[in-house]
Amino acid sequence: MECQSDNSDSMIRKETHDEKLVEKLAYHYREIIRLIGEDPDREGLVKTPVRAAKAIVDITSGYRKDPLAIAQKAIFEHGGSQIVIVKGIEFYSVCEHHILPFFGTVSVGYIPKGKMIGLSKLARIVDCFARRLQVQERLTAEVCSLLSRALPNDGVIVYCSAQHLCMKMRGVEKQDSSTTTFDFTGRFADDPSLRAEFLSLLRQS
Repeated sequence: MECQSDNSDSMIRKETHDEKLVEKLAYHYREIIRLIGEDPDREGLVKTPVRAAKAIVDITSGYRKDPLAIAQKAIFEHGGSQIVIVKGIEFYSVCEHHILPFFGTVSVGYIPKGKMIGLSKLARIVDCFARRLQVQERLTAEVCSLLSRALPNDGVIVYCSAQHLCMKMRGVEKQDSSTTTFDFTGRFADDPSLRAEFLSLLRQS
């Protein structure tokens, strides 16, 4: 199934979905709409089950990607040994406890050991793990672990800051809350001053 925007320029957005999967998911979304007391046949909701099905397929696309393969496509020789940082990688994920969104940014640092990774691959790796049913703590740890395995290095550090709609829309309903998680390996684990340097560099504009 393919959808194209009606933009007149050369940038045409395309979406592809497994039609059988979308059909199965849409059936269940239709039943959910009915169970909460709505009429799935009313005008505004007729197409909602299919739209929701396509959305959840997109949101969980990380299950159908291999983050290690993504990383290994762009490993290059590099003689440097100073910290490399990519900060502010935005992500959108879904909390596995309530199926509600959480979103924020991930910043990654690593100390090269003869190799470096293409910068865009770091963002793709974050997306690969984020587009699954997740918790922030595991998301942070998975990015750190993957990079530690995929890339020769003397240490990896990952910082994640996010806001959770499961805390804002339901339950305690705390609108200003945010959550920060860290994970680190190698020299970042052994040397607190390196962690402090990473945090200091993150604060710089």
